[in-house]
Amino acid sequence: MGDLEIRPATGDDVPAIVAMLADDPLGAQRESSDDLTPYLAALERLSGDPNQHLVVAVRDGRIVGTLQLTIIPGLSRKGATRSIIEAVRILTDERGSGLGTQLIEWAVDESRHLGCQLVQLTSDASRTDAHRFYERLGFEASHVGFKLSL
Repeated sequence: MGDLEIRPATGDDVPAIVAMLADDPLGAQRESSDDLTPYLAALERLSGDPNQHLVVAVRDGRIVGTLQLTIIPGLSRKGATRSIIEAVRILTDERGSGLGTQLIEWAVDESRHLGCQLVQLTSDASRTDAHRFYERLGFEASHVGFKLSL
C-alpha cells in the first residue's frame, strides 16, 4: 500500500471521520460535527467488540479514508462467517486516486484472514457511482435491501 497506513480508529480520529461521513448529500442530512459525544460513545462500543473494525486510512499524517468492517458468524451457508463493509468514505480530494480500491481490498483481505467465506456490503440506491465502483471490484448486486427506521 506504499505510503498508506490502515489502522484502527481512535478518539482523536472521530472529527475527521465525521467530516467524511457528512461530506455528501446523504450524509449532510444525518451527520453533524456540532456534538461528537454520540460518535465517541459509538467508538467506545465498537472498540469493545472484537467483531467490529472501524479503521482509518492515513497518508502523510492525514486521515484520507475510513470504513467499518463487521464480522458475523452464522448458521447459513454451512455455518459460514461473513463480513459486512459499511460507511466507506474517501476524502474528497483523494477520490479517483485508487485509495477506495486499496481500502476495499484491505477489507476483503482482512475478511479472508478472519475466516470469512463471504463479504457483503450495501450502498444507498442513489449512489450510482459507488455501485459501478463496487462492481468493478467484483461485487455483484445480488440482493435488494430493506430498512426500518426505529
